[in-house]
Amino acid sequence: MTNPQQPHGPLRSFGRLKSRPVKPRQQALLDTLLPTIAVPHEAFQPLDLMPQAKEIWLEIGFGGGEHMAAQAGRRPDVLVIGAEPFVNGVASAVRHVEEQALSNVRIHEGDARDVVGWLPDASVDRLFVMFPDPWHKARHNKRRIIQPEFVAELARVLKPGAAFRFATDWADYAEWTIERVLASPAFRFAEEGIDRQAIPADHVTTRYEEKKLGDCAPVFLDFVRA
Repeated sequence: MTNPQQPHGPLRSFGRLKSRPVKPRQQALLDTLLPTIAVPHEAFQPLDLMPQAKEIWLEIGFGGGEHMAAQAGRRPDVLVIGAEPFVNGVASAVRHVEEQALSNVRIHEGDARDVVGWLPDASVDRLFVMFPDPWHKARHNKRRIIQPEFVAELARVLKPGAAFRFATDWADYAEWTIERVLASPAFRFAEEGIDRQAIPADHVTTRYEEKKLGDCAPVFLDFVRA
């Protein structure tokens, strides 16, 4: 049985938790808005958070929240749950939520694997893992969020037919992800033989992406839960 005090083992799949000081306005939103839109820190039913939601979407590692907020703004009928351990990213995300008056976003400040562990089976309609920490040095690859055990957990929470988009600008992380996701019988490519560096029509480009910190143009991998 999994240890409830360490439900996902010692792996740390993310880097720093904070960089610069949080701006006063954003800190005020962390103190006041975030508690009202935070997910429960225990097993929960997503529809309890937004009973009228037609779908449940999950974004793992939302960075500054630009992509998450934009997707939520396009689909006010969808509950978008986001998880991010980086304090400055969470501070940026709550600002987006406040400025865009988004009522369909819920946030977990912390490890996304906690949220996945709390979600019930077959509860998520769409998943985004956008430009996660690449841990591109070979000795650090074990810290990548995409690992066989986590892929199995994602398969558990995704509904049959759910879409799973992974994006990276590191070529070997794209190959790493393809190998590990398709090793699971629960997943297949949404389409075969397409240009995986073509920007999807519904993609939202972020400031991080524009920095071009990787070693290749962004690669977009769209999988489907079988």
